[in-house]
Amino acid sequence: KTMYRTMAPLSAPVLLVIKDTDGQTFGSFSSSPFKVSESFYGTGETFLFTFQPKLKVFKWTGENYYFVKANADSLIIGGGRGHFGLWLDSDLYHGQSYNCETFNNDILSKREDFFIKDLEVWTFK
Repeated sequence: KTMYRTMAPLSAPVLLVIKDTDGQTFGSFSSSPFKVSESFYGTGETFLFTFQPKLKVFKWTGENYYFVKANADSLIIGGGRGHFGLWLDSDLYHGQSYNCETFNNDILSKREDFFIKDLEVWTFK
């Protein structure tokens, strides 16, 4: 919730980088800052990425517009067929990654369910 409050005045894109407890590094670029919303938002500039074993970027497939959705319980990036490309819980401690239609991504971590060790968000001006 603090993350959403901090981003409230922003209008620039954001880069989310996660390091999980298995040492995997991955994340997303969002064309819009994270904000609480009833529906998905963002543009086709949004993408997911992983550094395992080397940098791999998953761009928008054009299949749907499920870019970003945030609420008090979670942050979701990408979706389709009941799976999210990246899902983070409200405490930013637990996450999940599945293949999704929005980005046709690989699972970003070693496992579908992961625990977050470090998380950083940068904004661009």
